[in-house]
Amino acid sequence: MSKALFADWKIINLAPGPYPERPDTFDNALDRFLGSAIGETRLLTSRLRLKRLRSFADEVMRRGNVFSDLSEVQLNACVNDLRVNIARQGLTDAMAVEVFSLVREVCGRKLGLRHFPVQLIGGRVMLAGKLAEMQTGEGKSLTAVLPAVAVALAGLPVHVITVNEYLVQRDAKLMQPVYEFFGLSVGMVVPDQDMETRRDAYRCDVTYCVNKDLVFDYLRDRISSADDASGARRATARLFGQEAGSGTFLRGLFFAIVDEADSVLIDEARTPLIISSSVSGKQGADDYQRALDFSRQLQDELHFQVFASDKSIQLTRTGRDQVTVLCGNLPGVWQVARARHELIEQALAAQLLYERDKHYILMDNKVQIVDEYTGRVMADRTWESGLHQMIEVKEGCALTDRRETISRITYQRFFRRYLRLGGMTGTATEVAGELSAIFGLDVLRIPTNRTVQRRNLGIKIFLSGTTRWDAVMKSIRRVHDEGRPVLIGTRSVAASEHLSALLKEQKIEHSVINARQDEDEAIVVEHAGYLGRVTVATNMAGRGTDIKLEAGISDKGGLHVILSEFHESPRIDRQLYGRAGRQGDQGSYESIVSLEDELFTMFSGNMVRMIMSKSSFSNVVTGTKANLLRKLVQHSSERHYSQIRRQTVIEDQKLSRMLAFAGRGE
Repeated sequence: MSKALFADWKIINLAPGPYPERPDTFDNALDRFLGSAIGETRLLTSRLRLKRLRSFADEVMRRGNVFSDLSEVQLNACVNDLRVNIARQGLTDAMAVEVFSLVREVCGRKLGLRHFPVQLIGGRVMLAGKLAEMQTGEGKSLTAVLPAVAVALAGLPVHVITVNEYLVQRDAKLMQPVYEFFGLSVGMVVPDQDMETRRDAYRCDVTYCVNKDLVFDYLRDRISSADDASGARRATARLFGQEAGSGTFLRGLFFAIVDEADSVLIDEARTPLIISSSVSGKQGADDYQRALDFSRQLQDELHFQVFASDKSIQLTRTGRDQVTVLCGNLPGVWQVARARHELIEQALAAQLLYERDKHYILMDNKVQIVDEYTGRVMADRTWESGLHQMIEVKEGCALTDRRETISRITYQRFFRRYLRLGGMTGTATEVAGELSAIFGLDVLRIPTNRTVQRRNLGIKIFLSGTTRWDAVMKSIRRVHDEGRPVLIGTRSVAASEHLSALLKEQKIEHSVINARQDEDEAIVVEHAGYLGRVTVATNMAGRGTDIKLEAGISDKGGLHVILSEFHESPRIDRQLYGRAGRQGDQGSYESIVSLEDELFTMFSGNMVRMIMSKSSFSNVVTGTKANLLRKLVQHSSERHYSQIRRQTVIEDQKLSRMLAFAGRGE
């Protein structure tokens, strides 16, 4: 392990524990304000910083000309010399030039792909512990190899973190010949691995993994590495197939490259990750059913208030009195005021705030949560505090045990523990302040290799969902008749299946990918750029797999993307738009949405209603007014969820002192 590298990274102290990581820091409001201001300010200086980075890329290209004439044996000798020099000098700029030029040459020979200057810039940004904003189709996976090889050659474990299992396997296998040329091992962490196979993957020089898998393995390490092997701790360790002393999964939190960083660090940061165990003496199904029956006799506003944006319900004083009357002399939990109120509130939430085929689906008579950010099923996840069981009873499914928390951590606290954190995504500038305040990550917008030719066909906001779908179908038919491929993004399984039914009525052949139909996801998305293809997808199509156009499609106008419902952040919308017009191809996109969509019903304030009342339209808003409406509701939504993320951090810090494993706060 290179001491020079640590000196270069300015790692002064490490947290006590099973392996190297940064100690926790607790920021106050002033710290967060200053961090945000710094992030926003540095974003404005991107052009100046890019000038210096272009000089670095030019130097890499010049140095690469020397390597291009070498034989493979000579190139191997250069790699061996490089490893020695890094150990002596650390990852200086001179060493970074040498590594990047060698990696570029090896990628050219092994993969037939040589990095463009903009990719070299992106790699250098991540190596410096910053976040590179690179547009869709600009080769982020290839870019990540540059800093990964550089750090791994110094003897430090590297985690390349992405958002789904398919990308883990694709990128690890694709880049393996490159890593092996440098004498580096590459592993991948995927579901259903046995413990030893997973441990072996983390022992590799470079490990590809999904963010959730990584964090849960970290929490398991915290549990199993307790200093004292008490009976409770041994039982907890056995719960995860780990006997005391069997060793940890990870080797430390040294260097992470986070793909789709805004999704992982921002969008998914509202919810802590929790390891739990079954609670003995579970609540009876009869009590859940009674709660559901009683809740149906209550009236909105009179007996309870709905807070849709927080996904919570609160009984009013009148409501609490009515519940007391309804439960009468029922025994057990119904005689405890707080317990019966919580049961009724959960029952109301299960019926009013959690919808089948939107927030969850039924598979094999089980309630399976759908990840709202990725559109994928989270098979091993459950809701807390009896909500999951309430929904099971509501849907007539077999009742599972309630769970109690053993260990928990937020993404904010976990990723701050890395000695160095870098990342990449297509959409980060909107949250540059928050990324700086929470993670100390500067955002740098990387220019595209080719000029973007993607055309924006505007926004149409309809009064009703029915007229929205009519307009979507009309647009699909028009583009389909031109022979161009169409990708329609929806926000739920129900919406994707509704649109699929409409397409079947019109006898338009199409493919659907959602949480219920995800087995052939990669193939469907890859073929979505072929002649006349129509693809309906949830958020699964917004990130990850590139949609490459079939020959001749760009000349017809390229892929057309239709967004059928706005997300809470324009960043997520931009991810879907970015599927079209990749790498200089022709492409277009439009937004066809409805005022009945969740974003408008939850966040349309007085300003939106005033604008609508002054409108002289009968059915649809377009142009400047539509864009203003979008900005108003998405700004309100982003502000709300930003406050939730801040509160999540505060609560996490409080709970860290209560859930202590191995003398630490998880």
